[in-house]
Amino acid sequence: MENLIKLNQMNLAEVAKKISCPTYDRSKVKAGIVHVGIGGFHRAHEAFYTDQLLHDTSVTDWGICGVALLDFDTKIYNTLKAQDGLYTLIIKELDGTLTKRVIGSIVECLYAPENPMQVIDKMASPGIKIITLTITEGGYNYNEATEAFDFENPQIQYDLEHPDAPKTIFGYLTQALKRRKAKGLAITIQSCDNIKGNGDLAKRMLLSYVEKAEPELMAWIEDNVSFPNSMVDRITPATSPVDISNLNASSGIDDAWPVVCEPFHQWVIEDEFKAGRPAWETVGAQFVADVDPYEKMKLTLLNAGHSVLGILGALRGYTTIDEAVYNTEISTFLRLYMDEEVTPTLSDLEGVDLDKYKETLLHRFGNIYMKDQIDRICSESSAKFPIFVLPTVNAQLARQGSVDFAALVVAAWAIYSLGKDENQHDLIIKDVMQASLAKQAELAKENPSEFLELESIFGKLKTSETFVKAFTKAYNSISDNGVEQSVIAWNTSVLKHS
Repeated sequence: MENLIKLNQMNLAEVAKKISCPTYDRSKVKAGIVHVGIGGFHRAHEAFYTDQLLHDTSVTDWGICGVALLDFDTKIYNTLKAQDGLYTLIIKELDGTLTKRVIGSIVECLYAPENPMQVIDKMASPGIKIITLTITEGGYNYNEATEAFDFENPQIQYDLEHPDAPKTIFGYLTQALKRRKAKGLAITIQSCDNIKGNGDLAKRMLLSYVEKAEPELMAWIEDNVSFPNSMVDRITPATSPVDISNLNASSGIDDAWPVVCEPFHQWVIEDEFKAGRPAWETVGAQFVADVDPYEKMKLTLLNAGHSVLGILGALRGYTTIDEAVYNTEISTFLRLYMDEEVTPTLSDLEGVDLDKYKETLLHRFGNIYMKDQIDRICSESSAKFPIFVLPTVNAQLARQGSVDFAALVVAAWAIYSLGKDENQHDLIIKDVMQASLAKQAELAKENPSEFLELESIFGKLKTSETFVKAFTKAYNSISDNGVEQSVIAWNTSVLKHS
């Protein structure tokens, strides 16, 4: 395509004639944050909040230095470097329109494999007050089986032997903190990954490494480094070639790697910062004393809601989440599940309108322009159900509340685990426990409660007479009548009493 304007600082005034651009003077913005992991989610979330803060206020000391940590981050580093840290955020609105704006909060970019010491020095510099992370769950080097730091990882062993040329985040942070200790500079390390207790996990894993690598740092870290937990939320699918070509055609801008996201965004952060922080609350973030209730809300409403739609939708033969939402019986079922069974287990949600949040979830799930794949949502359900759904079941059993809706979802999962939808088409099941699930699902055809024998998933739930009865009733209903008629019956049983 001819006459495209290359996105970079030099062309920003020209680009601003096409779409919204930073109005602040980027040359005056200094990095106060080092962010490790400059992928799509960071650029749709923290960098977006920070860009808005720079727009709305006169602060100039909270820009972001983005660090590409891994060898395969070369492409994103080269792209952002060539574009002076600039990129287009494309928000796919619920009505199909695209809201486009250039984000300017990333004012420096570093490539760690090329110059590890430069990154360490940056992390240790006095101007940096916060180090933020989006390194994915695997980046925390956590062994699920032992619940401990994995010292068998060859890269960890390399870092222990080569402290001045590390490969992992733990090697970088340890050397940076060693230098900060020598300068008397406290700091905050803030995880922005979608992990429950993300700050607690970051602290525990880092201290495990430090205890072996630089044990004399342990006491100083306890006193001078904070690790606030946070809850992050914004659906950010991978940018497709179509997204890029649409941006080129509609705006005349040559952006090699824009970011696509939904309009919704949420960030709840524990207010524990050792060296100051941006006023992110002025642009929509929420600072709280304890993030746990908000994490629980997200896990049991948003994440569980995705699983409900995914499992029921898969059995109906749907391929994307929005299809399940636009089945009015399934969306009514989900709303009743959230109202009748999840909501009574939630508390201490200061500043949250729970009814509005639940309504917003249904709109988000129904965004036909996001096209979230049901296969993706249903993958690894054996890891998801114990975190997203079963805590609600156990809490409701403890308070002698309803478990009928959750029981139907678990029963649908048992039937899903047989590997066929209601049209007898094969389901694509991706789960490390797939063989065990399929075995118990076969046994459940004769005795439904056999599915609950998977103790690693269900714990002692099979001993609950209340749940087994509800589960068996739901299983038989789906087997005899199908998902839709069962959902209608469950919805009717609640609505006629309301």
